[in-house]
Amino acid sequence: MFEQKRWAPEAAVPTTAGLLWLWYGAHSGVIGFLLAVVPGCLLLSSGVSTLLYPGDARIPQFTALGALLGVLLALPMPFFATVWVGLCLGVLSAAAFIAAGATSVRQEPHADEVPEPQPSLGLSAQVAVDDAILATLSLRAPLPRGNELDRIRGEVHEAREFFRQCGWFAAPAAYHLEPPALENVNIESMQVGGLGFEHVSWESGYEPAALEPGAQRWLSRSANRTAHAWVLRDKKAQGPWLLCIHGYEMGNPRLDLAAFQARKMHHRHGLNLAVAVLPLHGPRKIGFRSGEGFLAGNFLDTIHAEAQAMWDLRRLLSWMRSQGGDPIGVYGQSLGGYNTALLSSLDDGLSCAIAGIPAVNLSRLTWRHGAPLQIRYAERRGLVHDEVSEILTVVSPLAMPSKVARERRYIFAAICDQLVPADQPRDLWRHWERPRIEWYQGAHVTFRAHGRIRRLIHEGLQSAGLLART
Repeated sequence: MFEQKRWAPEAAVPTTAGLLWLWYGAHSGVIGFLLAVVPGCLLLSSGVSTLLYPGDARIPQFTALGALLGVLLALPMPFFATVWVGLCLGVLSAAAFIAAGATSVRQEPHADEVPEPQPSLGLSAQVAVDDAILATLSLRAPLPRGNELDRIRGEVHEAREFFRQCGWFAAPAAYHLEPPALENVNIESMQVGGLGFEHVSWESGYEPAALEPGAQRWLSRSANRTAHAWVLRDKKAQGPWLLCIHGYEMGNPRLDLAAFQARKMHHRHGLNLAVAVLPLHGPRKIGFRSGEGFLAGNFLDTIHAEAQAMWDLRRLLSWMRSQGGDPIGVYGQSLGGYNTALLSSLDDGLSCAIAGIPAVNLSRLTWRHGAPLQIRYAERRGLVHDEVSEILTVVSPLAMPSKVARERRYIFAAICDQLVPADQPRDLWRHWERPRIEWYQGAHVTFRAHGRIRRLIHEGLQSAGLLART
């Protein structure tokens, strides 16, 4: 429901909240002012910017972040002002949070063949959660420049020529070599939140082609050369398996097992689960943050990360089959949805594929979420979107047909997703020959709140023979 307004009335809410935060902060002593300065500045500046620069998607993101901080920091404010001041600031911050989401809902361009959003307070709140996440991601995003950008551009050009010579643009499946079966694994019993599981690890064995740009840099990351998975299985009886693939910045067993409702899936429904850890995530990370380097603008690193993900997942599948796994389905969320779609193009033994809130076009996603000034700077130095998109073809789920039967392909997606815009799952739906898709009135991280998504997952697993019919 794209609608552009020169003077958006919802901008009054964060503007007022920001002014009051700074006013009361200035009259609440040094500590009160320190508590007020960040939410106050973020809310005031983003509220005014919503009026003066309508349409910039980054503005409501910082409104949402300032509002979220305001709600949290309003809790100790009664110690430095009064209870009524703290309550007033908390309520106004919450209202600004809703206003941020409403702004994003209003100005998001509508994608063809996607249902129209139905504006509501609940939808605005869900979208504001996405906005706040995007603000934190943009604050932490690397900003390659100068010589580093020249290196990235050079690698893109070298890869285009090398991939073309190898014929991988015409036949991207040939880029992915058949990995050897996984036989030797290390298994450690672990527990998190009272849930017992096995930590399965093995030597990945993945190596990029020797002449690929960035190959040696990729292989230098020693922690990433060991693959990991969190496994829940019944060792006494063979049964169906579900391979789960987590999202960006996950890879922690507490987060991953909760995201896929592992306790319910294993203990109530009797499913064996294997939650694979993607390259550069969790125990494979190379920096402070899980996932660092996967989507950081070093596009050859992204290609190698996806190629290694396919290699590791296919080896893990071979081990699951050796344990009596039959049938086996795959289910991924967000970046895991991308990998679910890609894996379904390479493995012909999957009973179903469920792609949840899936990204499918990483170059388009980079150009959407990148800082506009940084994008223009990169383009001025010769880093062109179409060339990046071309080299990513070898790991694109839109470049190869799925080997899973059409009636066993499932997608769920948010109409107002700010992290993975609706045109991305829509494109996968088209590429997958329009299988069953469930659109929900929500945002990226709120799918668990929608009963229709829970039903889709249950019915998808049931139709593939992974769950008993009830």
